[in-house]
Amino acid sequence: MRPQPLGAFGLPLGYLLIPAGEDTESARRALLTGCIPDEWPLRLTPHRHALAGDRDAALAALDALDVHDPITRYNRFVLNSDLEDADDLRSVLGEFAPLVDLVSFALGRIDAPPGVGDADREMAAILLGATASHVLADDPAAAVALLDSAVDAARVVSRPLAGSLLGASASIFIETGDPGEAHERIENALRLLADADGLRVERAELHLTAAGLLHEQTHDNPGLIAQAIPHYHSALQLVQREDAPLLWASAHANLATAYLTMPMVEASGQLRLGVASQSLRSALTVYTREDHPEQWASVQLNLANSLVYTPSKHQADNLVEAVELYEAVLEARDRNSDPLGRARVLANQGNVLAHLGAFRDAKAKLYEARSLFEELGDDESVRAVRGVLDEVARQITLNRTEAP
Repeated sequence: MRPQPLGAFGLPLGYLLIPAGEDTESARRALLTGCIPDEWPLRLTPHRHALAGDRDAALAALDALDVHDPITRYNRFVLNSDLEDADDLRSVLGEFAPLVDLVSFALGRIDAPPGVGDADREMAAILLGATASHVLADDPAAAVALLDSAVDAARVVSRPLAGSLLGASASIFIETGDPGEAHERIENALRLLADADGLRVERAELHLTAAGLLHEQTHDNPGLIAQAIPHYHSALQLVQREDAPLLWASAHANLATAYLTMPMVEASGQLRLGVASQSLRSALTVYTREDHPEQWASVQLNLANSLVYTPSKHQADNLVEAVELYEAVLEARDRNSDPLGRARVLANQGNVLAHLGAFRDAKAKLYEARSLFEELGDDESVRAVRGVLDEVARQITLNRTEAP
């Protein structure tokens, strides 16, 4: 049956064909809209296992079907290309024959994808998409043109496939330095994918990419940060930690960063700081020092900063926790590998220790920070640290004067 739900879902499901029949028709239509069938018919048990990432179970389910049926044979080829002869399979697949070479190209068994030929609609779309990936390194503009043609071919039969291809073209504009065009394409892709409940992770990735593009441009246009935040929220509404842990953690970490950089011009700013702290704590359930040291250190540092500046009835407790978080980051940033990063953490930690009245410890941290800033030639930071040290000295003198 045509059209087939090819291309929108990840591999291997995105290459599997749906056999014709009344029992499979409802599932075929659901998959075309980017949704998971409410019920998987028996003949689509292999597809259900493929979606879950269980290739062995999918192959076992195919072996229970008619192993002489061309569609069954092709689906076996997708899951394990050693199980079928490509030439013989191509000869019995009719209009689906190019898919054999498409799978072989995706697996690296042949150097170039098959041509489009007489293919139309979703078949043309995925073949054009494969050709775009083949020419991308040498000719990004040609790859974009091919993907645009693929979007046009897909749009009439599968909005999710068109959206996925449009999102792929956006990534090319990101790489070639055109964030404006990339963002516009992502927004259009998200509109095409709006009802694709089975593609929540893919939609969340696009939201996160859109937010990142806006976030990166805030140096020139600070107002864009307010446009980025809804994308972070949308990503977090689409996925849970167990669905895509790294994507979920990244959305939380970047949402917090966005909130922390927004100006505190109204009462709601304090609420944003609280949300930022909670998002950073969520990110740290995924970003561990052992598995993701760079992200862990960045999130730890942002969490410490947020605790320092977030108004609270337990401000002293927050400051003590911030000191501990800074100390953990310092253990991962030595003078040789990241002197500037270490100096900044030391300066922040020394400032917090001074606010807690731990002046001896504060001076030790601030002296080391000043020394590093001097070595690096960062005169502005040196002056800032000296200002804090002067304030510490005045406070120590004041305390002595007031003592009985």
